[in-house]
Amino acid sequence: MRRAGVSGAEPRTGHPGVGRVLVVIPTYNEADNVTDIVARVRRAAPAVEILVADDNSPDGTGVIADALADTDPAVHVLHREGKQGLGAAYLAGFAWARQRGYDAVVEMDADGSHAPEDLPALLAAAADADVVIGSRWTRGARVVNWPLRRLLLSRCGNLYARLALGMPVSDATGGYRVYRTAALEAIDLASVCSQGYSFQVELSRLAHRAGVRIVEVPITFAERERGDSKMSPLIVAEALWRITGWAVQDRRTAWRRAGRARARWP
Repeated sequence: MRRAGVSGAEPRTGHPGVGRVLVVIPTYNEADNVTDIVARVRRAAPAVEILVADDNSPDGTGVIADALADTDPAVHVLHREGKQGLGAAYLAGFAWARQRGYDAVVEMDADGSHAPEDLPALLAAAADADVVIGSRWTRGARVVNWPLRRLLLSRCGNLYARLALGMPVSDATGGYRVYRTAALEAIDLASVCSQGYSFQVELSRLAHRAGVRIVEVPITFAERERGDSKMSPLIVAEALWRITGWAVQDRRTAWRRAGRARARWP
């Protein structure tokens, strides 16, 4: 069976205006979803390639992904040793893409909540941006089948992140994104320390601090229909704790800079 990093395909020209694009799809126990999501991506954006980053799923997701890769040279599989978290899977996917010369990397969930049919719009925006966020909370976006508590949690969490960190981003926790490889190189990925909900906030913060151009594109976000959500109270608590810590750190840095500026005046 063909594995990630073993070439069995002719060189691909990539997506118009963006170049070679790799869609990274982390999986853990997504056997019910991986075939469908890969097929939808291939239909929606035939010029992109896909990397399924599987954390040794006990339900056989990795085996299914291997079978898909064996029949489609645009599909690759990265087998990881065990469940290490969403953030670690994306960082591994970013490294895989950079090592192989891709021009952009897409983050996408395996459960269908990120509609592959929205991918062309995100890639179109990436032609003139460094980071594109598929936003649930910008004009024109839709959120389908979410209970009120999840809506409130996301809305309030994003408002807190935006105000605490001073980022002009309406959906800092959104996980449907396009990163130009050059933007990933500008971001200090080695400093990333969070997972899950807070991982996306941390990358938003680092991208904003790096001065790269971030744009948001409205998407239709739907609750997963099959399988179990990985969201937990612990993930939410981690996010709130880390956002508060980053906000304190940023303010201390700003105060120190202001103090040095005053000391040099006049």
